[in-house]
Order: sequence, then C-alpha cells, then structure tokens
Amino acid sequence: MKKIFFAAVALLAAVFAHKGIAQDSTAQRQLSQLLTQYYQLKDALVEGNGNNASTTAQEFIKTANSIDYKLISEGNINALLKDASPISETKDINKQRGHFANLSDNMATLAKAVRLTADPIYKQYCPMKKTNWLSNEKAIKNPYYGNAMLTCGNIVETITHNPQ
Repeated sequence: MKKIFFAAVALLAAVFAHKGIAQDSTAQRQLSQLLTQYYQLKDALVEGNGNNASTTAQEFIKTANSIDYKLISEGNINALLKDASPISETKDINKQRGHFANLSDNMATLAKAVRLTADPIYKQYCPMKKTNWLSNEKAIKNPYYGNAMLTCGNIVETITHNPQ
C-alpha cells in the first residue's frame, strides 16, 4: 500500500513539474519572441523601411499584449506598448526613429531585469542622437540614421544572464 501511495505521489509531482516546465518554456518563448520582434523593428529602421517598421511594431504589440503580468509587470508592458504604438501607427521613418529611442531604453531595462534570451544582448550607443539601442550582434548598424551613418556608434554594455 505504501508503495502505491509513494508511486502516486511521485507521479503527481512529475506531472506538476512537467506542467511548470511547459509553462516556463512558453513564457521564455514569449519573451524571446518579444526581443526578436524588437530586433526586427531595429533592422527595419536600419534599412529605412517605414512599412516594415510599422508592421513589425504591430506584431511586437500583439506579443507584448499576450505576455502574463507575472513575467513582466503591467506597468512595464504598458510602457512598451506606449512606445511601440506610435511606431505602428505611422510609416514616417523619422517619426518611427524618434519613438524607437524610448522603446530601446525600456527594452534595455527589461533585458537587465528578465532573461529574454540565452544569447548576449549588445547595448549600443549613437553619439549623434545621444541614445541607445539593443542588438543581437556586435556589428554596429545604426537604426537612427540608417545608411546615412550606418556604422556610427559603439557597444556600451553586454547584457547576459546565467542559465536558470
């Protein structure tokens, strides 16, 4: 009888642990997707493509709205939405680039607080605009000036999180 009881307890523990792991992997996927969409938005701005930037900002908003407040606080989600919404609502690349600065600051804060990816995140700085952006690569591709000043900037920080 004790063996059956312990087997049942072990089975229940395994089921709950598996469910927790599945939830963790779903949460990690959402966070990773948010960062990937941020990078895609940055790339659209680098290319000077206002249409792609608007569409990518819309996808970013959908992903941000789907994230549980247990992962990222409601206030942080709202800040990201406030920054991404004006980018999604216009095709004007200069206006989009202006709003991208605040989005980048808030994404950098988030990246330091929450593990968005296992890969390093490079915080890069534009001395002309006096603001930052995040990149998944060390090469400088400036989203604020695109082809006009593509390689203007430098890495100011590398954000990493130890595997959990």
